[in-house]
Amino acid sequence: MAKKLCGTNYPTSICFIVVNEFCERFSYYGMKAVLTLYFLTYLHWDKDRSTAVYHAFSSLCYFTPILGALIADSWLGKFKTIIYLSLVYVVGHVVKSVGAIPTVGDVNVHISLSMLGLILIAIGTGGIKPCVAAFGGDQFDEEHASERQKFFSIFYMSINAGSLLSTVITPILRGDVKCFGGDCYALAFGVPAILMIVALVVFMSGSVLYKRTPPQGNILLEVCSCIGFAIKKRWTSSKSESKRKHWLDWSEEKYSRRLIQEIKMVLRVLVLYIPLPMFWALFDQQGSRWTLQATRMNMALGDSFIIKPDQLQMLNALLILLFIPVFDLLVYPLVGFCRINITPLRKMATGMIFAALAFVAATLVEVNVVRSVVEPAPGGRFLLQVINVADGNVMLKVPGSDAFPDPVPRLQDPPSYETLSASGDELKLQLSFNGRPSECSFRPEQREAYSLILYPDATGVSCTPVTDHIKKNEDGNPLLRFLNAAPHSLNLTVGALTFHVTSGFSMSPNSTVDRGWYPDVSCCSAPDLCSHVDLGLLDFGASYTVVLTEEAGKVVAHKMEDVEANDVHIAWQIPQYVLLTMGEVMFSITGLEFSYSQAPANMKSVLQAGWLLTVAFGNVIVLIVAEGAGLEQWKEFLLFAGLLLAVFFIFSFMAYFYTYVVPDQLDKKYREDLDGDEEDEDVKKSDNLQLKKTGCSTRL
Repeated sequence: MAKKLCGTNYPTSICFIVVNEFCERFSYYGMKAVLTLYFLTYLHWDKDRSTAVYHAFSSLCYFTPILGALIADSWLGKFKTIIYLSLVYVVGHVVKSVGAIPTVGDVNVHISLSMLGLILIAIGTGGIKPCVAAFGGDQFDEEHASERQKFFSIFYMSINAGSLLSTVITPILRGDVKCFGGDCYALAFGVPAILMIVALVVFMSGSVLYKRTPPQGNILLEVCSCIGFAIKKRWTSSKSESKRKHWLDWSEEKYSRRLIQEIKMVLRVLVLYIPLPMFWALFDQQGSRWTLQATRMNMALGDSFIIKPDQLQMLNALLILLFIPVFDLLVYPLVGFCRINITPLRKMATGMIFAALAFVAATLVEVNVVRSVVEPAPGGRFLLQVINVADGNVMLKVPGSDAFPDPVPRLQDPPSYETLSASGDELKLQLSFNGRPSECSFRPEQREAYSLILYPDATGVSCTPVTDHIKKNEDGNPLLRFLNAAPHSLNLTVGALTFHVTSGFSMSPNSTVDRGWYPDVSCCSAPDLCSHVDLGLLDFGASYTVVLTEEAGKVVAHKMEDVEANDVHIAWQIPQYVLLTMGEVMFSITGLEFSYSQAPANMKSVLQAGWLLTVAFGNVIVLIVAEGAGLEQWKEFLLFAGLLLAVFFIFSFMAYFYTYVVPDQLDKKYREDLDGDEEDEDVKKSDNLQLKKTGCSTRL
């Protein structure tokens, strides 16, 4: 007899299962939270490739549960499947963490280790997905069904708690802890690896307490075999053979009428699943496109706290915990009080509307976000701005252009880049300073951006072009460089970085610094000759050029903003998270309940496999759009909103013709359809069979 928790009917073994699930979900969501930024800033992939690989990984995580279910039900059983695939899971995390250590090989080694690690993680997390919750359900005796139901509520809470904490903590480990001279991705991936090891150790610690059921064969394989046999028999049959009312009836000579009737019931629901991947295509972009959007926003909450772009994903888990009781206790009863019939399919369709509205909100945010972005020059053109460090105004004339019609003031922040023609020839610029003409020339490359430095010399004024980095930093932090117009070389310490600029109007390379206030930056011309300069606020997403001059024997900093700081606050992302989470509550949870109630007891695992595949195919859709569409981000968001709206109408039309089956009448319906040919014992399947093969939430 299984040991019970003191004074309850709960098996002691469930404590190990709940803690295991918390640690495993922490490891998965913690790793996934920083994954997109890892691709961008560590592997230096572009946004489209990063998004595509992120969703390819997510898709694989929802294809592999079928593999786990087959292994558990047909071969090893749930306990051994969880153990062995958790070992694969741990190895994947370790490989992924090692791939994030800069000293381990070159970039090709990092990419290879990262991809291998992600594949192993996908096999591990997907493989145990259909087993852990079901194994927990197995621990309860049938007479303790109410306790088992409460266990699944606790189990779901542990999932969301792990997700919530990990999406808060791992971005902090990534950004606030520095290692190998930059963001510490090795630690951000290493801590989830440790949590997965803890999850495995905890699960194994309860091995003597577990109730284990042997493998009983996989119904999914039997269903596929029956369908395959029916299709083959239908196409190979002669015209003289009698026709069947339904194409599945061709399998009657090999399979029981009971099984065939149950498969028909399942197929009715699976047809409704066909439009569903589009919802998940939108939902799973929280960790990719929405995170990328956050990197171009102002992430300061007050004067002292800064949220990371990959941290806001925690809102989904937090809002889920809040919205589930709100909808169950307030929203649904209120709608019912208004005498509106809220069927499960209507709830799901409404969830699609909320998800589409979330992407409309994301589109509005994106349109405002891009206003601070410098658009790159088109083909055959280049961008040019002018920084004047001469002692007075300078007239500048570009042949064949009316750019810069007014004199360029000394040390004035350039208003904007001018777009000029890049013919491939040397560009000769006409300068005039204090009435003395001069000329300078350079050969611009198309699509590049330049700062033209005007500085005094013996002939009046000369110029030097410097290539600019106009693309906003992928992690949201500002870029900084120094132009030294002082008569001696200088060393400046900004946070953890030291900039060295020689005399003679030299420019330091662009470097990433942490966003913040820098009122007291050390500036040294020699080890014992130091002063301090005020750089003020270096804000999110901006690129700064600081001109250093010597005035009255002191070094003075003149800050110029090459690329504007992010001026849209990250709080504007909250409405889209709220709308999407409302959609998830109405769509995902209702969809799982609908699938469970509309399927025969021993076919519930088949429907759960189909449900998980809709998530996988949803990520495939994003992968295709990210790689193939080539749209501006706001247009892509609007495209997804429009596609889901179109799917809403298709799904609503399909739902209109769907006839619900009352769960309590399923067995009665079967008896009527089968004309009493099947034995009652075949009808009395345990509802726990679904839990033995699948989990209870897509968040699993």
